[in-house]
Amino acid sequence: MILRRIRGRVHRGWISKLIVVVCPSFESIRGTVLDVLFSGAHGFSALIETQIEGDEPHYTLFDTGPESKSIARNIAAMHIPVEKISRVVLSHWHSDHSGGILSFLNVRRQKISSLGPNHTPTPPPCVVDLHPDRPIARGIAPNGPEKVMGQLNPDPTFEEIEEAGGVVEKRGEGHAVAGGGVWVSGEIPRLTWFEEGLHIGAVRFFEEEGEAKGKWVLEQHIMDERYAAIDVAGKGLVIFSSCSHAGIVNVVRDAIKTFNRPVHMIIGGLHLASSDLLYRIAPTVEFFSTKMRPSPTYVLPMHCTGFTAKVALEKALGEGCVPASTGMRIEVVGDREVDKGMFPPVVEDD
Repeated sequence: MILRRIRGRVHRGWISKLIVVVCPSFESIRGTVLDVLFSGAHGFSALIETQIEGDEPHYTLFDTGPESKSIARNIAAMHIPVEKISRVVLSHWHSDHSGGILSFLNVRRQKISSLGPNHTPTPPPCVVDLHPDRPIARGIAPNGPEKVMGQLNPDPTFEEIEEAGGVVEKRGEGHAVAGGGVWVSGEIPRLTWFEEGLHIGAVRFFEEEGEAKGKWVLEQHIMDERYAAIDVAGKGLVIFSSCSHAGIVNVVRDAIKTFNRPVHMIIGGLHLASSDLLYRIAPTVEFFSTKMRPSPTYVLPMHCTGFTAKVALEKALGEGCVPASTGMRIEVVGDREVDKGMFPPVVEDD
């Protein structure tokens, strides 16, 4: 799912308005030809627009999808003001999330160039917020690291990002961005008993000091993964978890511990699609539906969630499980008065 646009207003660190409005899959029809289609692909990208009341908005791009063409096409289709995007946050070093970074920076640079030197306001530089532990390579080896079945497409390097006009910022700890309106997590604690990492033979390539060749090593946990969270007044947390390698229950637990706020919405890939992870669906759904109170108002499962998990979530949450697709925009209106009557969530221990 590539590029969804999310807009909102922040007040004292709490969003008072968040907009993700559903768009049609085309902008106009000319005869029988569909004009300006969105491009879906196996990846994730969301544009988050936040605004402290009375101030200028902040635009944050969370992930960029798998490659150059889909993000460029969706930017054009959705009329995204790329020159206003001041930060790209990469959730983790996998190419289906990092693959569009260079393309986005190039599109942004071309747009700024077309505006001319006298354009006001002057477009801000674009920070690219990255975990410092960039792998040399990652791959899949179901039968062990001695025989790698496939290597993932390479992530852009720090140098390539800088050459494309990005300002590299390496952050491994949790931190607030967008004027305090968006929280980017640090390392996600692995606490849930059934979310014990990857089983498919995920591997990572390491160079050995003093050796001419490196080696592939099993990598059960993707420790560079981060989530993003926004606090909406009168609603609670809107959590973006692009791929949930850490486990979506671990992600939600950490967000609740960090903010002590109920969860209004979960958006992203829940990583429950592959056959070796199907056993996690039932306890995940049970956690959302019975072990956390209140339950999330909405879950928007996409990317690596899988159809079986979506059906199970819909059965448990009903209309709270919302189908999601490329081009989606949603509106969440905050209410400061309602917020005064909200209580902290209650989460049962495993």
